[in-house]
Amino acid sequence: MQEKDKQQKQKQHKERHFMASELVHNIVIGMSDGLTVPFAIAAGLSGTDVSTRIVVIGGLSEIAAGSISMGLGGYLSGRTDLEHYNRERKREKRETEEVPQQELREVEDILTGFGLEEDQSKPVAKAISKDKNRWIDFMMRFELGLDKPDPHTALRSALTIGLSYAGSGFIPLSPYFAASSVQTALYISVGVTLTALFVFGFLKGRVMGINALQSGLQTLLIGGVAAGAAFIIARLI
Repeated sequence: MQEKDKQQKQKQHKERHFMASELVHNIVIGMSDGLTVPFAIAAGLSGTDVSTRIVVIGGLSEIAAGSISMGLGGYLSGRTDLEHYNRERKREKRETEEVPQQELREVEDILTGFGLEEDQSKPVAKAISKDKNRWIDFMMRFELGLDKPDPHTALRSALTIGLSYAGSGFIPLSPYFAASSVQTALYISVGVTLTALFVFGFLKGRVMGINALQSGLQTLLIGGVAAGAAFIIARLI
């Protein structure tokens, strides 16, 4: 009976791990900047004697430039990670060919670091070294701490960050499309931006499995301070 209950519990047990950290990371980068920078530009222009049309043009120009710049940054970052991995893999491949005994001892040291005894680590290390690709993969992962990046990561990051920036950038700018005066649009933009920051943080917390309310308030506080600082700088300029 106990064995049957144990098997039933094992069937019911499902591990839940968050596997989209890269996507969320890129969205956070794009949206956090997209909510604060266009807001600061529009708010800074609102302090001058300009019409809502000028504020909209300035805001749209910033969104276009910012989304391209942020997307390019994400692409270059992804390409750099891939190039670094490929360079280190070539070096490890060369070392397994030129100094195999030294590399084999490094595998043994890594295994003993996981708790294996020396007489246990030697046969395991030898078994790993029989497959050259598996050997190199082992050294990349456990000696250098590098996982092979997805070759499509760079383009995916560029699109995700760029589109997140552009999409969120329209949120603080949207009141200027409809409001009759710049000052009215500014007040509405402040409320809309702060609300968006909280909602964004709340949803991020729900997706990542952390305290959603705390995440929302934290994002609101940090984003609000960043937006306020950017607004002051834009006003001074």
